[in-house]
Amino acid sequence: MLFLILFVTLGLCLWMAFVWAFQRAVGNGGWTDVFWSFGMGGAGLACALWPLEAGPPTERQWIVGAVMAVWSLRLGLHLGSRVAKAPEDARYAQFRREWGERFQSRMFGFLQAQALSGALLSVAILVAARNPASGLVWSDMAAGLILFIAIVGESLADRQLARFRSDPLNHGKVCRVGLWSWSRHPNYFFEWLLWLALPIMAIGPAGSWPWGWMALVGPGFMAWLLIRVSGIPPLEQAMRRSRGQAYRDYQSQVSAFLPWPPRTNRPG
Repeated sequence: MLFLILFVTLGLCLWMAFVWAFQRAVGNGGWTDVFWSFGMGGAGLACALWPLEAGPPTERQWIVGAVMAVWSLRLGLHLGSRVAKAPEDARYAQFRREWGERFQSRMFGFLQAQALSGALLSVAILVAARNPASGLVWSDMAAGLILFIAIVGESLADRQLARFRSDPLNHGKVCRVGLWSWSRHPNYFFEWLLWLALPIMAIGPAGSWPWGWMALVGPGFMAWLLIRVSGIPPLEQAMRRSRGQAYRDYQSQVSAFLPWPPRTNRPG
């Protein structure tokens, strides 16, 4: 397994070096998220299905590989359609302003850090797919249900936001429809939920496979990234600048991450 982890890490580093060159050529850092999603799909497929043992892939391997492929394609295509039609994402535009002439050099380091982050997340995929327990058990079914809810929920949140933004009457307003009335970042929550399912599959009912516990790095690390680092903080900073008091009211009334009934139904 160590060889596969090293192989995936090298592949992601090379992939994100290509992404850096691409975003530099087109002048839009938003493509970073698109290609990272596709890169993680490739890493996920390798971690799930690369032949490390004799015999064909197990049912568990096929489930994990299929889920990672569907998640990657859906997210990458969704982000790609948005990036192709809109100005540079607010986070990368802010980086461009803050980093100035050092933007491209710092961007390269940032993307390599994303590659290493992806390699760390790949460990969770690897051990979930390679749990040596024979056959599928109830924990696999529970994980599969959570994975299904995560992909459908993230897709629904993205569609609700896209529909809101497509209405010219909503220009400059804060989206507070559907899932966005219960969480300021429901897409991030369902993204995290996907990674939460992997330890359930990796550890299993008995928890007797020591390597399975390594899958906990997936939800833990993803929660840290989304809540503390590259997800919510820079996005909310940009939204406060562009939406002003309306977004501050939204922050005071609606949960940041976990979906929860809003404190008030006043429009933002």
